[in-house]
Amino acid sequence: MGGALQYLEEQRNARPELAEWYDAMADLYQKKLWHQLTLKLDQFVSLSIVQAGDCLIQLYHNFITDFEMKINLLKLAHFAVIVSRQYSEREAAISYLEGVIDKLHATRELRIEEPILYVKMQIAAFNLEEGNQKECKKLLEDGKSTLDSMTDIDPSVHASFYWVSSQYHKSRQEFAEFYKNVLLYLAYTSVESLSESFKLDLAFDLSLSALLGDNIYNFGELLAHPVINCLLGTKVEWLYYILQAFNTGNLALYQELCCVHGASLNAQPAFVVNQKKLLEKMNILCLMEIIFSRPAEDRTIPLSIIAERTRLSIEDVEYLLMKSLSVHLIEGIIDQVEGTIHVSRVQPRVLGMPQIKSL
Repeated sequence: MGGALQYLEEQRNARPELAEWYDAMADLYQKKLWHQLTLKLDQFVSLSIVQAGDCLIQLYHNFITDFEMKINLLKLAHFAVIVSRQYSEREAAISYLEGVIDKLHATRELRIEEPILYVKMQIAAFNLEEGNQKECKKLLEDGKSTLDSMTDIDPSVHASFYWVSSQYHKSRQEFAEFYKNVLLYLAYTSVESLSESFKLDLAFDLSLSALLGDNIYNFGELLAHPVINCLLGTKVEWLYYILQAFNTGNLALYQELCCVHGASLNAQPAFVVNQKKLLEKMNILCLMEIIFSRPAEDRTIPLSIIAERTRLSIEDVEYLLMKSLSVHLIEGIIDQVEGTIHVSRVQPRVLGMPQIKSL
């Protein structure tokens, strides 16, 4: 106990601007009010003033280690992950976290899988930053098995798993998997807790992956998510309107936006490389909009109407229909003699306000 208190006293004298914090922690520590001390530490480690240097590393080794097994072990895992980010060398950070995992194993407490999994996800993230995709993938696969075997899991554990998983898929340019995992991450995360710059970067990457991801044709859910509104009023606001164009299958608006914002689009290599794929997806969404705009009892559509709206030849329209049938966006029968398609089913979707008002 003496060593921990001595450390706090030294820090109090060295950093008078944080004296009240160190006094409060010393008081709670002496009274053995571990829950209240955990709450105070939670506030302290989030202060911007202690993020630089190795302040938190020293706090852990000289203070937290004295009582770490007396506090909530998931909270300990949270602290350990924050501390690990102050190590300048990734190998040292990983070694530190592996030491924390060993301590958690040694407690033999129930539900120890939760804090261990949380710490392992940070190790996976460090491996990914170092370019070690193989080790990251292994940790993610093991983590998925652990998650599937547990119930009543803390949202922070889910969020950490889906975040690291999303970054793994981002590094491999697997757009659809990145999109799915970011949405799951956001399902377990309070958007209000994220910084504005983080939300903007996330909204941009999420929008891009929705456009480029295979078999993603429903943009209503994405546009309804509050994080996407972060694009508005920024230099990348054009991406929001492109999403809207795709959501409504508005080919003319998409082509207009491509002309107006050509320089911004060309600055995104993924857009340039996938122009043909984007146009095909837009044509499929244009087709779906044609189907949705017709009464349920009038779903026999001349191919010429589709050709006119999509600006495709009849032959290309037939290919478009085959593609839509193959990914189960629609079900129906093409009549090449009559030059029509009879649609018996179309995949449901989330409607935006403009679409609802038009009903």
